[in-house]
Amino acid sequence: MALDYSIIGERLKKARISKNLTQEKLAEKLDVSIAFLSRIERGNSHISLKRLSQICDILGVSEGSILNGSSNNSNSYLSTEFYDILKNTTSEKQKLIYEIAKIINNN
Repeated sequence: MALDYSIIGERLKKARISKNLTQEKLAEKLDVSIAFLSRIERGNSHISLKRLSQICDILGVSEGSILNGSSNNSNSYLSTEFYDILKNTTSEKQKLIYEIAKIINNN
């Protein structure tokens, strides 16, 4: 399974914001540039496992929750991301997404 660095970056950004840390403060704690941290959060830069572990320690989140969306249950992979998409989508589009998901799940 290939890593989706944009999803990893989104999760890191959410975790950083939930800790009320700016990119500047987190970059300072990591001893990296703000630009580098920004590239990680946008998924434009690959992150090493060592750096991921450092960020997770500072943010108080598990590497598993950042990598697969769930620290205990990989069945919920992307569930938060799907929820975020669905809550901002019209009911007509939600139904279409649901129907497509049913078709994919049945094949």
